Amino acid sequence: MIPSNPTELSHRLWVAVVLPLNQDESIDEMGFRKLLQYFIAAQKKQPDLGIIVNPEAGDIVYLSPEEQLRLIQIALEEVSGRMPVFSGVAANATKDIVKVAEAAAKTGINGLFLAPPCGAADITYGLDSVRYPEIWSDQIEAITDAVPDMPIICHPAGSISFTYGLGLPVEPTLEMLNRFPQIIGWKLTYAYGGSRKISRAIKSLDHHVAQLPAMAVYLHENLAEGDIDGALTGSFNFALEPMLAHINAWRRGDVNKAREIWNGGLAELQEYIYDDYTRGHIRYKTACWLRGHIDSPYLRSPMPKPQKAELQYLYHLLSKVKVSLISQAKVDKFVATLEK
Repeated sequence: MIPSNPTELSHRLWVAVVLPLNQDESIDEMGFRKLLQYFIAAQKKQPDLGIIVNPEAGDIVYLSPEEQLRLIQIALEEVSGRMPVFSGVAANATKDIVKVAEAAAKTGINGLFLAPPCGAADITYGLDSVRYPEIWSDQIEAITDAVPDMPIICHPAGSISFTYGLGLPVEPTLEMLNRFPQIIGWKLTYAYGGSRKISRAIKSLDHHVAQLPAMAVYLHENLAEGDIDGALTGSFNFALEPMLAHINAWRRGDVNKAREIWNGGLAELQEYIYDDYTRGHIRYKTACWLRGHIDSPYLRSPMPKPQKAELQYLYHLLSKVKVSLISQAKVDKFVATLEK
């Protein structure tokens, strides 16, 4: 049963699902169904899981509108109402992303997962979102005008700053959250200090917006502070079992167990995943492949391939958290095909 209450809907552990690809970079539909079934099986024991299809971790910026809609269809078929499904939508021009959002809304998904616009440096890594908040908010207005009843979770990645890391500052965040009641969740993509600033700002609102950490490297501290309402991260693709054990230990107040899990290898794994902004999605998918959940670690080009040392170190870190992995022989065979 999918809750209609926005708070119940948003307060979840959302999986930003990676996208399995065939060798020719076409979508591996059977592989995608298999990966979804893994999360569906986990949801039987963890009822508050949710699915994000077409996230940035799922190659969305390299998917056509038709591919995005096909993945939504597959996700809805597999999940079959057992947990909520939100979807990202992407296109370069605002009029085109509105069309994708309208088509997505008609599929029966439970909400949209919106990221800032794609495009030129003026509106991406070069954007001063404090001075020009309308770059993203005007696009969200166009989407909400077209599909006014769709709940939204935002992925507020922005230009990198010392204070916030990779995330939208307080001023445009509050402007958007006050302007659009459809936004029920805010993904915390921030550096740790920036995350605390954003958290305080969101709590100052006169309505509730769920705070959903994305940077799993800070999840131990986020849970200790008690201000979060769930999570939304690609790390669930490769570390679901130890992450759920860690989260549930905090939830039941077993601090010693939470520390044992975190210090037993999970912290070290997440530190490596997140120590380079330019490698995060590559490492998500590579680690997911090392778990045996998908058949290939490749992303759609121009995204690069994993490197030999990267892959081998991820295998080592995953083995320390005692999760199931593919064989060392399979790893060695794949490493031999890599140039770097």
